[in-house]
Amino acid sequence: MQIDRETTASGGIYIADIEGHRAEMTYSRASPHLIIIDHTGVPDALRGKGVGQALANFAVEDARSGGWKIIPLCPFFKAQAMRHPEWQDVING
Repeated sequence: MQIDRETTASGGIYIADIEGHRAEMTYSRASPHLIIIDHTGVPDALRGKGVGQALANFAVEDARSGGWKIIPLCPFFKAQAMRHPEWQDVING
């Protein structure tokens, strides 16, 4: 599954385009070393295919490689972070 990241001055978005549908996870940058994941959107057509989980994994790996932490404001991402204790090195909150 191909996931891309687009950035803006205040944050960004992780995007997965699959089967003509777009799933996304948005974030805002609180500081150079801290992002807030605030929304995950997966269309009904992609539910149950692991797309949300793939976006979450990508965000965690991106944080590790970028040297920043994640505040999990999004309910989906927060639930995933609680299920994955191995992510605690990048979770803030």
